[in-house]
Amino acid sequence: MDFVIRDVRPEEHEEVGELTARAYLDDGHLTFGEDDDYLPVMKDVARRAVEAEVLVAVDAGGTLLGAVTFTAGGGAWADIARPGEAEFRLLAVARAARGRGVGEALVRACVDRAHTLDGCARLVLSTQDRMTTAHRIYRRIGFTRLPERDWSPVPGLSPLWAFTLEL
Repeated sequence: MDFVIRDVRPEEHEEVGELTARAYLDDGHLTFGEDDDYLPVMKDVARRAVEAEVLVAVDAGGTLLGAVTFTAGGGAWADIARPGEAEFRLLAVARAARGRGVGEALVRACVDRAHTLDGCARLVLSTQDRMTTAHRIYRRIGFTRLPERDWSPVPGLSPLWAFTLEL
């Protein structure tokens, strides 16, 4: 691996926000594009870093390659995690860094974090049905679908798929 996974630094908040937004926008994963109400939330890494953990992948030269947000169930950033669970969200890899294992390394870092939480029995996540590259990573690591926890953040939109990994 020619990069490391570590906690985000305050001076990286803006860049991580832009990296995350670009990854979702460029791949067509924001329903309303640049006008999507979720875009400012994605970009607000300073808030995420206070209310959850933001992990980044960085190469030897300091270039940010990707990021993910990790939280325990009951935390401000938990969409579907219940007590005894952890969750990750907003997995994003810069286009130029794709194919290097960055996404998988960030997911594995979340698995490692979940293992350190007292009483944490599983790691959960939500994803769009069309995020097939991410689904392959999740399945390779051992996540399985959890369809009974699928949900929609906005009425009328396709539901987000839930996945789980028993720890």
